[in-house]
Amino acid sequence: MMNIKAFQLVSAIERELLMGDKDRINIECVECCGKNLYVGTNDCFVYHFLLEEKTLPTGTATFTATKQLHRHLGFKKPVNELRAASALNRLLVLCDNSITLVNMMNLEPIPTGARIKGAVTFALNENPVSGDPFCVEVCIISVKRRTIQMFMVYEDRVQIVKEVSTPEQPFAVAVDGHFLCLALTTQYIILNYNTGVSQDLFPYCSEEKRPIVKRIGRQEFLLAGPGGLGMFATVAGISQRAPVHWSENVIGAAICFPYVIALDDEFITVHSMLDQQQKQTLPFKEGHILQDFEGRVIVATSKGVYILVPLPLEKQIQDLLASHRVEEALVLAKGARRNIPKDKFQVMYRRILQQAGFIQFAQLQFLEAKELFRSGQLDVRELISLYPFLLPTSSSFTRSHPPLHEYADLNQLTQGDQEKMAQCKRFLMSYLNEVRSTEVANGYKEDIDTALLKLYAEADHDSLLDLLVTENFCLLTDSAVWLEKYKKYFALGLLYHYNNQDAAALQLWVNIVNGDIHDSTRSDLYEYVVDFLTYCLDQELVWKYADWVLQKSEEVGVQVFTKRPLDEQQKNSFNPDDVINCLKKYPKALVKYLEYLVIDRRLQKEEYHTHLALLYLEEVLQQRPSTNDKCAEVTGMQAKLRNLLQKSDLYRVHFLIDKIQGTGLHMESAILHGKLEEHEKALHILVHELKDLSAAEDYCLWSSEGRDGPYRQRLFHTLLAIYLSAGASDCELVVAAVDLLNHHATEFDASQVLQLLPDTWSVQLLCPFLTGVMRHSIHTKRMTQVAVGLAKSENLIYSYDKMKLKGSSIRLSDKKLCQMCQNPFCEPVFVRYPNGRLVHTHCAASRHTNPNSSSPGNRT
Repeated sequence: MMNIKAFQLVSAIERELLMGDKDRINIECVECCGKNLYVGTNDCFVYHFLLEEKTLPTGTATFTATKQLHRHLGFKKPVNELRAASALNRLLVLCDNSITLVNMMNLEPIPTGARIKGAVTFALNENPVSGDPFCVEVCIISVKRRTIQMFMVYEDRVQIVKEVSTPEQPFAVAVDGHFLCLALTTQYIILNYNTGVSQDLFPYCSEEKRPIVKRIGRQEFLLAGPGGLGMFATVAGISQRAPVHWSENVIGAAICFPYVIALDDEFITVHSMLDQQQKQTLPFKEGHILQDFEGRVIVATSKGVYILVPLPLEKQIQDLLASHRVEEALVLAKGARRNIPKDKFQVMYRRILQQAGFIQFAQLQFLEAKELFRSGQLDVRELISLYPFLLPTSSSFTRSHPPLHEYADLNQLTQGDQEKMAQCKRFLMSYLNEVRSTEVANGYKEDIDTALLKLYAEADHDSLLDLLVTENFCLLTDSAVWLEKYKKYFALGLLYHYNNQDAAALQLWVNIVNGDIHDSTRSDLYEYVVDFLTYCLDQELVWKYADWVLQKSEEVGVQVFTKRPLDEQQKNSFNPDDVINCLKKYPKALVKYLEYLVIDRRLQKEEYHTHLALLYLEEVLQQRPSTNDKCAEVTGMQAKLRNLLQKSDLYRVHFLIDKIQGTGLHMESAILHGKLEEHEKALHILVHELKDLSAAEDYCLWSSEGRDGPYRQRLFHTLLAIYLSAGASDCELVVAAVDLLNHHATEFDASQVLQLLPDTWSVQLLCPFLTGVMRHSIHTKRMTQVAVGLAKSENLIYSYDKMKLKGSSIRLSDKKLCQMCQNPFCEPVFVRYPNGRLVHTHCAASRHTNPNSSSPGNRT
């Protein structure tokens, strides 16, 4: 694992300041409280220094220690431990198995002489349970074998509160609330001194190695475990962090979040609590003290005191990023959250995420980069600006300062590698497409969409058209130049259209269709232009290009007029007469348009119907002399003509009859005579000239459609008369007459038919006719009887209701009031409702609801 510079080792007390030229004086213990630094020596002296910290212009921290005083404690033993109790203004000094209370400022013993005797070592409870701010809880390992004692230490007295026995002899202790973490002879345990419940942690041989027990936070401890491991343990006996790997001969440990610092014979090692990796190694020989005091880490040899000054976390993170160690930098940044104000942290962390994103981006780790950019809320223009010419010329964007990365542009980042550059461009396309509709794009959507358009155009990407036909913020000037550069003329037309420049768009597309410029984006561009004009609201533009689309294809071009939106048709935005006048040069288109007016829109205007019929007729007449291979086409056109002549009642019949005379169009002639109610003439043409007997029968049916029964009956009688007038010599018409009677028996008056029929016809010949007539007659009679019976029944019901109403008397006097106006009756005229209510006749005439009834009566 590569090192980072997390700490600087700075001298705090020079050897000369502490001991002068006395070589035999050694430092035994150190305590620091604020600016007060205390040193205990092997000759039973306590030294008090005032520590001042200064930062040089280079950013390096320096310390100046000013000696205040020193005092001999009166023993011949070394000072083993020092602990400051700032709330009491007391310094607890362990010397010769006795804890003495001295004044923090003048180092004088307290007048009462209160002390704790028989202590091997001691620890302060940094999570006290008493709640008394003027009291310190002290736990000592007693000189008595396997005994722990708890004391309450006040300003001028001490008080024992608990004595607890342990399974083995304890060697080290740390306290948190009611919990003691103890290093015994063979193992570490957690002991609740209030309840006596203990929890074994893991084995450890104190005879081989020096145990370490360090409280590092609320209900959590750091222990020197077997195999050179720094183990974390909670008061519940579990570990919530992975262990760190120390050396086998570790002497001391301290915490300076997020680092665990360990001291051995030769080095100070720094491990991260966040990922358990070793981050720094500092050579340090002859060290024997390592302690942390309110975030300040002090390390000492027997001759000097030094301070491990942490470099600012931001500086450490930037160093990691500079080394492209992204994961470590992010872990460290997350861990810094607890030490930095929330607002400041969020700003710092977002920037770190953005920097990390660019590092991953430069390594072509696009998925990781995208996630970091998103999480860091990157101004996406920072990314776009790496790509030359993608930002619009009008963009006011300037890169972040200090910069988020070290690259001038994409060419430098990829070192000219075209494949890498293509990968980067594909990533940017994907990323911009994802963020353009999110909050990330707010404020600079023009920059994003314009850049995306340029990328799509350069890469010949299908999404270019999708971008332009949906809501977008592409800047016209920049985008137009770019689309022209890459010959995306159809897309340029879409851009013009989106910016309400339809004339420019259409002219561009027309040039493509005409072959003046080349763009193969759409093979159906002509149809697209027609469809565009169909929905175009600018009439002037439609008229301008109407001739062009019609010249290309009359059948397709006419859709500009025939397929306009329904709401526009209702507004009648295009005058049909103007359109017809325009289409005179285009006969096929004219026919299509008239069909649209007559058949689709059903305009009831004689001239349109006549004009269409005339065009049909002219086409039929032109095609009649043609060869047989056109028969189907001729039949199709004739079918259209016949259908129009049959269904429409608006065309000029006499005008068309004159046009048809002598053309041999017998069916059309018959239909026209039928429109003039000249049915006999029409049927005569069908029977004798066209000789189409089935057409004659069909004529009787469609001509009488929507008419009453007698009208249809007259038509069939007329056809029968024509058949019979030919005489018995024309066998075909005789057979037709018999078939007509037998197939349409109900359409005839049997009494009249029997008088017309020749006497030679047998009953057997007319059996179907006679059977049908009889059944129809009987059915009609029975249906009539049913109707009469129902009418009689209804009449009887009404008669009964009337009798019931007449059966009750009504007394009317001047005291009776109208139920509507509440005025008395002045004359013997009234209206009575079925519910018995009486009202004036004029009130009843103007009533809206029946008084005092939820449903008004229908009869009076």
